[in-house]
Amino acid sequence: MSNLRFSKDHEWIRLDGATGTVGITDYAQNALGDVVFVEPPEAGRELNRGDEAGVIESVKAASEVYAPVGGTVIAGNEALAENPALVNADPLGEGWIFTITLSDPGELDGLMDEAAYQSYVEGLA
Repeated sequence: MSNLRFSKDHEWIRLDGATGTVGITDYAQNALGDVVFVEPPEAGRELNRGDEAGVIESVKAASEVYAPVGGTVIAGNEALAENPALVNADPLGEGWIFTITLSDPGELDGLMDEAAYQSYVEGLA
């Protein structure tokens, strides 16, 4: 999956042309526990890399979701309003949080590939 990149804040982005789908990693959802509420960013919102984009609340804690790249939000995952547990069940798939049009694809160079992310996570233990 060469089109998948990861941030040190435990977000992932899957690229499809100039559009990215963003969510949190399996590591992050495990750390949070059972997700009970997700607030994705609104469509049309401009984000810079590292901006707080949304909020995830679990039975244990609330956590911010950060934008791994800058751009314009296309949509939030509306399915999460009805079923926030999708983040736990399928964090790299149906549990995505928002889609974004990248303003600078070069920002992807600052993110990790899957192997680098796995090494990073193992170093956190």
